[in-house]
Amino acid sequence: MTNRNATTAGPTDSGETTAGPLSTAIVLLFAIACGLSVANIYFAQPLLDTMAQDLDITPAVIGIVVTLTQIGYAFGLVLIVPLGDLLDRRRLIVGQILLTAIALVIVGTATNAAVLFVGMVLVGLLAVVIQVLVAYAATSAAPAERGRTIGTVTSGVVSGILLARFAAGALADIGGWRVVYLTSAALTLVLAALLARALPRHQPQAMAGSSYAKLLRSTVALFVEEPMLRERGVFALLIFASFSVFWSSIVLPLAAPPLSYSHTAIGMLGIAGLAGALAAHRSGRLADRGWGQRTTGLSLMLMLAGWVPIACLHASLWLVLAGVVMIDFAVQAIHVTNQSLIVATRPDAASRLVGGYMVFYSIGTGLGAIGSTIVYAMAGWIGVCVLGAAISACALLFWVITVSRTPLPTGVCAVSSSR
Repeated sequence: MTNRNATTAGPTDSGETTAGPLSTAIVLLFAIACGLSVANIYFAQPLLDTMAQDLDITPAVIGIVVTLTQIGYAFGLVLIVPLGDLLDRRRLIVGQILLTAIALVIVGTATNAAVLFVGMVLVGLLAVVIQVLVAYAATSAAPAERGRTIGTVTSGVVSGILLARFAAGALADIGGWRVVYLTSAALTLVLAALLARALPRHQPQAMAGSSYAKLLRSTVALFVEEPMLRERGVFALLIFASFSVFWSSIVLPLAAPPLSYSHTAIGMLGIAGLAGALAAHRSGRLADRGWGQRTTGLSLMLMLAGWVPIACLHASLWLVLAGVVMIDFAVQAIHVTNQSLIVATRPDAASRLVGGYMVFYSIGTGLGAIGSTIVYAMAGWIGVCVLGAAISACALLFWVITVSRTPLPTGVCAVSSSR
C-alpha cells in the first residue's frame, strides 16, 4: 500500500504537523488494525477451558486471564495513550503493533501459567494502540469529516469485539488455542509493515517539549477542565455496561437445556450484532452536522426498546436477533458520537481525551459483566433483561437531564463554533 494521501506537510488547525487528510484506504486500514487489536483482548474468553487443560491451570484460576488482560488495558489507557499527544504517532503506532506481535507469540508459546499471565498483561497493555489510531484519524480529518472518519475506524473496534469469540473458536477447532494467538501474531506483523509504509509523520505540537510527568498531569486535568469529557464518559459507562450485561451472560441460557446450542451457534450471534454495529458507523456524519444530541437520544431509546425482544429468548430466537441488532446499532452510534464530540472540544489533546473517555468504557464493561452473572444466578434471564433495561433507562434519563441543561442542537459543529 503506497501513501497516496500525503499533501504538503505543515501544521494543522489542531496544532499538529502531519501530511494531510488520510485517504479512504488508510482509514480502512486503521479500522482493520483496531479490529485485530481489540480481538486480541477477547480471544481468550471461549478458550479458557482448553488453556487450563493444556497448562494444568485450575478452572478457578484460569479466569484471571481475562482480568489480567483488562488490567493491562487499563494501565495502557493511562500510561501509553497520552503519549499520542507528545510523540510522533506514526512511530508510536507501529512500535506498539510490533510489540503486540511479540506479546502474542509469548502467549502462543507459553509453557506455564506464569508466562501466559505475563503475556496476557502485555497484550492488554499494548491493545490501547486502538485509541492512538482513533486520535490520529480524528485529528487528521477535516472538522466536517471528523465524525465520519471516527465512525469508520471504530466500526473496526466493534467488529473485532463481536467476531473475536467466533474466530477464536473456529481456529481452535482446527489447530488448538495456540494457533489463535500465533495466527494473530502473523497478521499483526503484516499490519505493522503496511502501516509503517502507508502512514505519514504525525507530530503533535501542543505538548512539544513537555515531560512525561507533565503529560500525565494534564490528562488528569482534562477531567476537570472539559465537561464534555465527563458527560460523554458517563454515557460510555452506562451504554457499555448495558452492552456487557447482554454479551457476558447470553451464553448461559443458550448453552443450558432446553436450548443447548453449540459454541459455534452461539458465536453466530456476533454476526447479527456486527450487522447492527456496521449499520451505525455513519452516525458520525450526523455528529458532523451538529446532530450529536439528537443521535444520542434516539439511539438510547432504541437501546432501551431492544431489551424487549431480547427478553423473549425462550419464545423466539429471531426476536433475540432483532434485539441484538437494535442494541449494537445504538451502542456504536453513541460511541462514535461521543468520540466525535470530545475530540472536537480539544483536537490538540485528542489522545488524552480518547484515553480518558475509554476509562469509562472499561469500568462500564467490567461492572456489566459482573452484574449480569450475579443477577442471572439470582433471577434468571428475565432478571438480566431487567438489569440491562434499567441501565439503558438510566442513560436515557441522563440524556434528558443534559438536554434540558444544553438546548438542542448540539454537536461537533456547534462545539467547534463555540470555541
